Amino acid sequence: MASRRVRRSAASLLICVPLVLAGCASRAHEPTKAKPPKTADRVATEAPVVMFLGDSYTVGEKGTQPETTYAAATARLLGWQVVVGGRSGTGFVNPGSKHSTFSKLFEDQLGWRPAPAMLVVSGGHNDAKFPAAHVSDAARVLLQTAKARWPRTRIILIGPLWGSDHPSAGALAVRDGLRTVAGQLKIPFVDPLAEKWITGDRERDTGNAPRFIKPDRTHPTPDGHRYLATRLAQDLARVGLAHPASSG
Repeated sequence: MASRRVRRSAASLLICVPLVLAGCASRAHEPTKAKPPKTADRVATEAPVVMFLGDSYTVGEKGTQPETTYAAATARLLGWQVVVGGRSGTGFVNPGSKHSTFSKLFEDQLGWRPAPAMLVVSGGHNDAKFPAAHVSDAARVLLQTAKARWPRTRIILIGPLWGSDHPSAGALAVRDGLRTVAGQLKIPFVDPLAEKWITGDRERDTGNAPRFIKPDRTHPTPDGHRYLATRLAQDLARVGLAHPASSG
C-alpha cells in the first residue's frame, strides 16, 4: 500500500506541473481573455513619432544634451515620441568637423527607421557663408528623398535660427532660398527670423536675447530652448500639425 501511495503522489505531481504553467487547474480549459492595455500603454501607443534633423540648436552644442533642446521640449509640450538626429556645426551643405551634411545624417541616423508621423528639418545657420543657391539645391534633394522614403510622413522645414534679431546677409539669403524650396515642394515653412523668435542682442542687453541666449551670442539657454519650443508649437498648431496623425 505504501508503494501505491508513492506512485499516486508522483503521478499527481506530473499532472500538476502543466496545469500550473497554464495558470490554474480549474481554469485550464477556459478561453483566455485579452486584458485592455493600461492607460500609460495606450498613451504611448497613440503618441505620434516625430523626428528632428538639425544642427546644434536641435541636438545641442558641446555640453548640452539633446533631451534639453527645443526639439525635446516641443515633444514634451505636445505629447510626441521624439527621435532627434543631426550634428552640431552641420547644415545642408556645411559638413561640419565630421564631414556629414544633413543628407548623410538623414541616411545614417533616421532614414532607415520606420516612417514617423512627421519629420522636422531645421537648419541653415551653419550654411550662411555658402552660396544660397547651393544650399537650396541640397535642401531640395534632402526633402525629396525624405518624401520618397516616407510618402505619408508630414514634413516641416524650419529656416535658420539666430542668436539676435540682426542675422547676417548670408543667413537671410539662405532663409529666402529655403522658403522658396518649401513652397515648391508644398512643405510648411517656419521662419524664426521673420517671426523674431529672438529679439535684441545679449551684448547690448536688449530684447529677449539676454534671457534666452548664452554668452556665446548664438546658442539658447535652457529657458531659451523651452521658449523656442513654445514658438514652434504655436506655428505647428497654426498649420494643423501640432498633433500629426500616425503614418501607419
